[in-house]
Amino acid sequence: MIALVTGSQGLVGSEAVKFLINKGLDVVGIDNDKRKYFFGEEASTKNIKKELLKYKKYKHKSIDIRSYNGLEKIFKQYGKDITLIIHAAAQPSHDWAIKEPLTDFNINATGTLNLLELTKIYSNQAVFIQVSTNKVYGDTPNRLPLKEKETRYEIDTSHNYYYGIDETMSIDNSTHSLFGVSKCAGDLLAQEYGRNIGLKTGIFRAGCITGPNHAGAELHGFLNYLVKANVEKIPYTIYGYKGKQVRDNIHSYDLINCFWHFYELPQKGEVYNIGGGRDNSCSILEAVNIIEDYTKVKMNYTIKEQNRIGDHQWYISNLDKLYTHFNWKIKYTLKETIKEIVGRYK
Repeated sequence: MIALVTGSQGLVGSEAVKFLINKGLDVVGIDNDKRKYFFGEEASTKNIKKELLKYKKYKHKSIDIRSYNGLEKIFKQYGKDITLIIHAAAQPSHDWAIKEPLTDFNINATGTLNLLELTKIYSNQAVFIQVSTNKVYGDTPNRLPLKEKETRYEIDTSHNYYYGIDETMSIDNSTHSLFGVSKCAGDLLAQEYGRNIGLKTGIFRAGCITGPNHAGAELHGFLNYLVKANVEKIPYTIYGYKGKQVRDNIHSYDLINCFWHFYELPQKGEVYNIGGGRDNSCSILEAVNIIEDYTKVKMNYTIKEQNRIGDHQWYISNLDKLYTHFNWKIKYTLKETIKEIVGRYK
């Protein structure tokens, strides 16, 4: 039994590799350290690769997912032995996508299509997990009737979305950002290969995924980079919404554990919103306060009036569908996660 993990050197991918090896699977990881190209030398994941290669049940392939022929060699080699594919490789940044939209789309959309088509041809009984994003909803969440509180924006307790946004929200008629569009294309492709072609595909629209293994950079890796900026006294810029924009945060372990539940009870083209839920939500200002409590270091930040295009003012994931389909629950609280990240830098 072999699991194929793309983006295996990243936060989600490396967590998946360790989790799956502990479950007894052999793992083939695909990663060419594209994060270094996106965000610079400090964002390189080469050290994660060295760590993963210590596992006897792990094999690494430095292949670009845009290369159909390169990927096909792997699928030909392992074929029907591949029982699980976790597709976590991506260009992950709103801002970066504007710089190179062709690169962004080819990685996030064409790369996903390559993997789905090869799964259909060589490993059609495998479970395919698409790591999608809540950015497929564009800026539609910003139309919610939000109220400004002292440290965050909030929605009324009587509103249908108080406990989070569910999968019924439309992805149409909104501003997505180019990144949101490319991820939306991969999301829809994974749905169609499930519903139309019959693959066992699960599409997980994640909020903020975090954890100590994240190579946080200014353009991607909210909580991790926030901790890094605090500990290393790097000036931090908050873009828009007075720093009161709300995110729900999920530890990478909890995300992978949920993937495992789907692997044991797969669907075809099913979509799930996944994040930390209301209990693990915070604004940037609230996150700063928690971090400062742990580090005893004052944060050096400024707030710019202009928000990023397509950025969410308030987003919390409704987890009811996951709780209905699987016997899964979140292990890490927000404060436990931040404490663990702080421990990495201290």
